[in-house]
Amino acid sequence: MYNFFVDETKINGGRVYIDGSDYNHIKNVLRMSKGDTFLVSSEGRSDLCEIESLDGGAVTARIIEENYQNTELPVKIYLFEGLPKGDKMEFIIQKAVELGVHTIVPTEMKHCVVKLDDKKKKSKHTRWQSIAESAAKQSKRNTIPVVHEVLSYKDALNLASELDLLLVPYENKNGMTDTVSALNKLCDCKSVGILIGPEGGFDQSEIEAAITSGGLPISLGKRILRTETAAITAVSMCMLSIEMNVGDAK
Repeated sequence: MYNFFVDETKINGGRVYIDGSDYNHIKNVLRMSKGDTFLVSSEGRSDLCEIESLDGGAVTARIIEENYQNTELPVKIYLFEGLPKGDKMEFIIQKAVELGVHTIVPTEMKHCVVKLDDKKKKSKHTRWQSIAESAAKQSKRNTIPVVHEVLSYKDALNLASELDLLLVPYENKNGMTDTVSALNKLCDCKSVGILIGPEGGFDQSEIEAAITSGGLPISLGKRILRTETAAITAVSMCMLSIEMNVGDAK
């Protein structure tokens, strides 16, 4: 079933009005017609709607079931990703959104190969947010995750300090024991941050700063993972732990 995001102002009297590019997509690309159903997400909820008309440059659909489904995790996951090279960030954003992240924070670190000027940061951010929206539609999210503007490492840690828990995948002498212990803490959290290093890895001073800020070093296993693999693995571990142990309780 297709999913579309609309502003709350487009919902009135039990009906939804969709125009612009989504109207064109519904009518001319998907070739949907009167009686077809789709999901509309707005303000963190998704309603099941049925098309009544496609006239006058807008789709008019009747809400036939409110709060049809909730696909959001009860614990908000913030992914702090060291800027990778190439189009890896696009891949990370797409998959992280599918897995349920709440916010993605591109982060400048000492060993980042990529160095973005202000103009590129702005254009990249626009592109990244568009990818997040597309992934949210595809995975039937109730909300579109936010891709934060690129932050310095210091500012990223300041943001992370506002969360209930910060996990730092890094070489860990205690192996998976600390990982299991950290994941168990998610039951008592409303928000968790995951800090992923870039291709060049963390600088030792960055690890020390993260731990000083309350970060918990964890292991993702015995193998060395690429930055994009580490991000997806860590988010997946958190997502599964939350789904299995927290569910919809919060």
